[in-house]
Amino acid sequence: MNKKTLRDIDVTGKRVLVRVDFNVPLDNETRRILDDTRIRAALPTIEALRARGAKTILVSHLGRPDGKVVESARMAPVAARLADLIGAPVPCATDVIGESARATVAALEPGGVAMLENVRFEPGEEKDDEALARALAAFADVYVNDAFGTAHRAHASTAGVAAFLPAVAGLLMEKEIDYLGRIVTNPEPPVAAIIGGAKISSKIAVLQHLLSKVNVLLIGGGMASTFLKAQGVNIGASLVEDDQLETARAVIAGAAEAGVMIGLPSDAVVADKFAEDADYETVSIKSVPEAWMILDVGPRTVADYRAKLEGMKTVVWNGPLGVAEWPAFAEGSNEIARALAAMDATVVIGGGETVALVTALGLAGAYAHVSTGGGASLEFLEGKELPGVVALLDR
Repeated sequence: MNKKTLRDIDVTGKRVLVRVDFNVPLDNETRRILDDTRIRAALPTIEALRARGAKTILVSHLGRPDGKVVESARMAPVAARLADLIGAPVPCATDVIGESARATVAALEPGGVAMLENVRFEPGEEKDDEALARALAAFADVYVNDAFGTAHRAHASTAGVAAFLPAVAGLLMEKEIDYLGRIVTNPEPPVAAIIGGAKISSKIAVLQHLLSKVNVLLIGGGMASTFLKAQGVNIGASLVEDDQLETARAVIAGAAEAGVMIGLPSDAVVADKFAEDADYETVSIKSVPEAWMILDVGPRTVADYRAKLEGMKTVVWNGPLGVAEWPAFAEGSNEIARALAAMDATVVIGGGETVALVTALGLAGAYAHVSTGGGASLEFLEGKELPGVVALLDR
């Protein structure tokens, strides 16, 4: 990684503004945090700053308030959960750059941690407004970006503020760039990619970019139906992107030209409707009933994919192989998750649904890295530069 990190600067006694990604799921009624993975992921950075006597000022977004104050999107529950995790108070301002924020920051002692209100309450945040960036920068002496999940956005708190303060990567950001960077630039061969999810159109750039990096490419999820139809397979009433059929053929041809082994489903779990309680059965991919739809890969496909993964030293997985939020259609993804957890390989998991799946299985700790960035990890794997990373100081 060619960017400076928290390890490269002295923060003792300094005010440090830290952009974190605490966009966690909350229960609509109780405001209880349903999954604190993103909060826990930032703990190494927060604890390192506390240990070095910094005054840590956290800023994050939560939900999509679109530049307005939305009571259900306030940061107070997140601050309370963080306080539990670090065993110390985390006062939370009731605004972003106003009187409450100024008082909260002024009261910080060395080693203390405070949180600003939801930065997306400010209409200038998503516009990368210079005035907002300057106001945030005025709170601190140093800026640390530890929010890889928002690094692909040129917002005031991710890229703008870096123009006014010495800006470095946090420990989570460093880890994200390190592991994903290895996939993009120098993976240990042989390399496999498992790409799932609903649509080719959302991942075509990743597929095309990875063809020059991998030895094996395994396809699942709704996008597999488009690949299958492109090869003349009858996929019944399955989700398909007819405008992407030529794209699918081009990926298959590109894989053949590059000597990449491509994997597509040989059997599938099909359902009579797109619903959690649908009737379902497992059939050969050549025997999908006309009015039924593919909602998961079948056991033969899982066995085939496991065989193709044997001997791989680097694996990246982004996107489930079926409608994994419904138990009846999650088994293909679950089995691949278990197989990857048992491999002697550097396994990197990305994408919100995939991360949720491995976390629910209790397997997140079994992989080399589980990325906190959904769209950011995709854009990184596409080879794009991320504004939040570009804005940091070079080594």
